[in-house]
Amino acid sequence: MTQKVIIIGAPRSGTNMLRDTLTSFPGVATWPCDEINYIWRHGNLRYPSDEFPADLATPKVVNYIGRRFDDIARVTAAKALIEKTCANSLRVDFVDRVVEDARYIYIRRSGIDVVASAQIRWKAPVDIPYLYKKSRFVPLSDLPFYAWRYLGHQLHRLTSAERRLGAWGPQINGMSDLLARHSLLQVCAIQWQRCVDAADQAFEKMPTEKYLELSYEEFVRSPVDQLENVLQFLNIASDRQQLESATKNINAESVGKGSAQLGSATVEDLLPFLGAPLDRYGYGINNNQ
Repeated sequence: MTQKVIIIGAPRSGTNMLRDTLTSFPGVATWPCDEINYIWRHGNLRYPSDEFPADLATPKVVNYIGRRFDDIARVTAAKALIEKTCANSLRVDFVDRVVEDARYIYIRRSGIDVVASAQIRWKAPVDIPYLYKKSRFVPLSDLPFYAWRYLGHQLHRLTSAERRLGAWGPQINGMSDLLARHSLLQVCAIQWQRCVDAADQAFEKMPTEKYLELSYEEFVRSPVDQLENVLQFLNIASDRQQLESATKNINAESVGKGSAQLGSATVEDLLPFLGAPLDRYGYGINNNQ
């Protein structure tokens, strides 16, 4: 049977890095696109945010998503199937009810660095190849909804004073109101805080043998050792040469980059919006720890 592994993490927290590193090993595969939020939301298309309560995992939803996992597992013949959708950090209980036999890798990163990186993505130009790869996994019945929403987001970019998308990343409760009342940087901070808090609360209730928690900062500073721990958790065999090859392009250059980009005054202003997780995990303003 294929082992199902779900990476949980707020946007810009190293989730792509972790997925791509793991799938460089034989027998480890993933979807041929970045995220499958279209699949996770099928059956709950019009729910106003990505903060799904667990009871939205109806038998119909569980069956549909389960079949999509089985399809990819069959096509790839994977021994371990990696899934990474950042919005899942807001709904771990829902995900765990849908994929009951899943194991999780929870990666977290300083909210200061995340905010600096996330604001760039809110203003990034359209990446057509990226969009095409994801669109292949939109359920046909949901296509009209997403097409109109995509057009709305692009029109917002043209008319917005901040030249930003109408929405980006995990959709938290009250997102429209937050965007109307706060700066983009503040919304990025709140978005990170909600993702981390929701994931923390879910994993506190989960048996410890089902998940492994990682620090982005520790991973990029000691990638070989950290990756070895992850592979041991997943019961995937590796040797030193494979570990070094898989991590050869990983470095710690981005650690603390957010503080440098934003400046100390801006970071100080953001601290109230970053909330308790910043203190809980010991992320200081300089973030060089």
